[in-house]
Amino acid sequence: MPYLLIRHKVADYSKWKPGFDADGVTRQANGSRGGQLFRNATDPNELVILLEWDDLEKARQFTQSEDLREVMQRLGVVDHPDIYFLKDGEQVSR
Repeated sequence: MPYLLIRHKVADYSKWKPGFDADGVTRQANGSRGGQLFRNATDPNELVILLEWDDLEKARQFTQSEDLREVMQRLGVVDHPDIYFLKDGEQVSR
């Protein structure tokens, strides 16, 4: 299963989150199967988002879209996101 991992900071999580949720329809239409959202324990405006994706190439296309750039700007992303395309995950023991 391919994954898309994004790390970025936002100006205000409480303003960012409703817009992120609303954009879920767009993510799904582009192959996202959903995932998890994490907030930094010491900086709650720094986020890590891990999304499962149907196809790695679709995930790449999504991250390169002008639409995503516009959404991130509108929602208050304040730094350049770190984006990773992941595959071949494995369970690790404690």
